[in-house]
Amino acid sequence: MKKMKIVNMKKFVRSICVLVGVLIALILFFPKATFSHNENEHPNYETISVTKGDTLWSIAGKQQESNPYYTEKDIRDIIKQIKKLNQLENSELQIGQTLKVPVL
Repeated sequence: MKKMKIVNMKKFVRSICVLVGVLIALILFFPKATFSHNENEHPNYETISVTKGDTLWSIAGKQQESNPYYTEKDIRDIIKQIKKLNQLENSELQIGQTLKVPVL
């Protein structure tokens, strides 16, 4: 195997600095969305309409039973996610109100 020798140390150091600078720029400016998955940004949604007697608890319970997206999730976490996704400040719902819920 042939040994390699650095002929010009200044060029070598400059090249390494440029390479490190490019890598740092890519890490800092590349969109973070591609590195992590946020379940609140799920791309597929179903719209449900609130009917008389519906509460967030009852809607979350139905979703927990019938929606594979919510399999094995705690009902309180489902309620929090529905509130956040629909920008609800409290748990009050109005008849006819539409809510988005993620689906697979």
